[in-house]
Amino acid sequence: MLTAEQVKTHWWRAALPVAAVLVVAFSRDDPFAGLFALVPLLVWCGSARSGRAGVGTGLVLLALLTWFVLPRELGLAGPWVPAAIEVCWLHTTLAAVVCAIGSRRPGSWLLLVFGGFVVTAGVLVAGWQEAPGDEGVLPGPAQLRITGDIACGSGGCWRVAESTGDRAAEVWRAHLTARNFSPAPALDGVSRFCRTTGLVVNHTTCAKIRSLAPGSARVEWYVE
Repeated sequence: MLTAEQVKTHWWRAALPVAAVLVVAFSRDDPFAGLFALVPLLVWCGSARSGRAGVGTGLVLLALLTWFVLPRELGLAGPWVPAAIEVCWLHTTLAAVVCAIGSRRPGSWLLLVFGGFVVTAGVLVAGWQEAPGDEGVLPGPAQLRITGDIACGSGGCWRVAESTGDRAAEVWRAHLTARNFSPAPALDGVSRFCRTTGLVVNHTTCAKIRSLAPGSARVEWYVE
């Protein structure tokens, strides 16, 4: 049974993981990346010594996790928004550096860095030529009736959303703009909107909007 002194000393070992899980709950487009981002914080809370260094380092890890998960899930874009794949290797590397400084034992955290790069390689191989996720395109505009599909060709796979509704193409343009997609040069006469994230390596998602009729549009999106 926990004593009052133990609770006072070790409260952060439970409080920080709970806060981190609440942050990761927002990771809907790439849940694996969100779950993997928990690893450094959980390892730290389970192995670090108590005291100011333990709490302070844990708070830094929580802030780092929040930065790597929330902005992308909120639909933000730009060079300061980490890409999902960067959670596996860049977040893990930065977290290992933070843990090494907090514990003053840098060698013991090299395994975390190695594990991050191994997982990154596995994710890249597993996702090779797979269709992208929602990437901020979906959920689509609520006023449209949307059916989704996947198409593949020699260059890989992409997602398709067939939609009907009043001024469908215009509604999609407004929807993508609100999700921080920016107009890009047209491809084969079809308008495009693109959004880029990534601190070190760019992750660019582009969506093409084809107006099929005044009340019908087709959206195709892919990762460049």
